[in-house]
Amino acid sequence: MSTQPTDHSAAPEATQQPDSVDPAQATRDIADVAAVEVITTASVHLLSAAAVKVGLADDPDTQTDLDEARKLINALAGLITAAAPDISDMHARSLRDGLRSVQLAFREASTIPDPIGQGPGEKFTGPVN
Repeated sequence: MSTQPTDHSAAPEATQQPDSVDPAQATRDIADVAAVEVITTASVHLLSAAAVKVGLADDPDTQTDLDEARKLINALAGLITAAAPDISDMHARSLRDGLRSVQLAFREASTIPDPIGQGPGEKFTGPVN
């Protein structure tokens, strides 16, 4: 173990703020990403957030919020339904499976379930039961 004193003034770069993101570089970076990747990434974020809000996370007692879950599931269903013709069946199928899972979890978590066909996202996906 070293007992030498540390001279913090000798390293000015250590105290500087990290470089900010260059918008031109960020634009170039996003231009290199395929549309299917952007769509699936956005879908996975919506799916993950919906799963937490329906109570499928570590602490359902404090994280469940069905009003928020409904909004997320509606957005996810709309995105998947709209994008499905343009992304491969491989991507669409797994996203639909995840969507169906959170729709069913929502129905199970609801104290007063929506009628079949009127649950979150069902106007896009059809009835889920």
